[in-house]
Amino acid sequence: MDKKLISNIKIMVVDDEIDLEPLIRQKFRKQIRDGVYEFVFALNGLEALTKLIEQPEIRLILTDINMPEMDGLTLLTRLKELKDPGLKTVIVSAYGDMENIRTAMNRGAFDFLTKPISFDDLEITINKSLDEISMIWQSMQEHDQLVSIQQDLQTAREIQQAILPKIFPPFPDRTEFSIFGSMIAAKEVGGDFFDFFLIDNEWLGFVIGDVSGKGVTAAIYMAVSRTLIRATGLKGISPGECLNDVNKLLCNESDSCMFVTVFYGIFNSATGVVEYVNAGHNPPYILSGNNVNKSEMTYGIPLGCVEDYIFDSKKIQLIPGDLLFLFTDGITEAFNIHNQQYGEKRLENYLLARLLHPIEDIVRESVQDVAVFASGVPQSDDITLLALRYNGHK
Repeated sequence: MDKKLISNIKIMVVDDEIDLEPLIRQKFRKQIRDGVYEFVFALNGLEALTKLIEQPEIRLILTDINMPEMDGLTLLTRLKELKDPGLKTVIVSAYGDMENIRTAMNRGAFDFLTKPISFDDLEITINKSLDEISMIWQSMQEHDQLVSIQQDLQTAREIQQAILPKIFPPFPDRTEFSIFGSMIAAKEVGGDFFDFFLIDNEWLGFVIGDVSGKGVTAAIYMAVSRTLIRATGLKGISPGECLNDVNKLLCNESDSCMFVTVFYGIFNSATGVVEYVNAGHNPPYILSGNNVNKSEMTYGIPLGCVEDYIFDSKKIQLIPGDLLFLFTDGITEAFNIHNQQYGEKRLENYLLARLLHPIEDIVRESVQDVAVFASGVPQSDDITLLALRYNGHK
């Protein structure tokens, strides 16, 4: 029996024979003295219900059938209405009274004893009943834990969705560029995010990230990382300086051994230049002309790992029509029913076939392509995409 249940178990005995109480107290005097059992006595079903209301911690009821005011069978009916799986009832009836015993079992009695009561049988029945209650209690605890985990995951999903950009196009008066993002959360929540913001009239900051771990902790770390990058990036400093500062803050404040991979860039809408830092993230693809190529790595490490790390940046020159396609590993590491990975090559072929498609279609259809590939396998990681196209000046 579970250790939490073998101490101070309350057992109610319902019987109109008043001399039964001293006999039971004598039989179980050691258990009562040691605080293992605590007995409560009632003379009829009505009194039993009153005491149960006053003492809801009662877990086991031993009740006679024939009693004044409310008999045992009626009491069983009332107890069944409580719908408490952790409350068990043992019925006591005269030997050979099988009709009432059968009725009692049909009304929810866990077990029965016959009169005259054998105290050895009574002890065996009590222990058997308490073992059953213990298993039910453990099952209820596990169910509560599962509900709590599900609530935590729902909270994490809500945190993720709350901070992501939702309005597209976000800058309808800006024709020099187009930007579109999407995040499809997995059932098991991770910490993906994307964001973008105008630094001034020329420069656009944009970022995609993936936090280590899952659940509420990852979602909160993601929210903090996104907020720090946005707040620091809005100062107009270079990507390297931005991530240097954010990394120090995350290292100083984090005690959970978490980290976040990040690709952060600033885009000049007048010239098409992108300056960026890749902090341990999947390298984005550059779609230019008839080619799909990975962006160069800057060999940065994830944020939150080494406080004094210095991040170096690189630059990309986009020409009108070029597109920068950012993604998290929920895309490339998706598996199908044959345990095959979607992979980078499949993603590259997908992009090659859609070089001139509208930016929104490229993002949405990419998610669909992964879903078709992985059909039959539950999504295990967030799928996050961000695409930026330089349109040039018209």
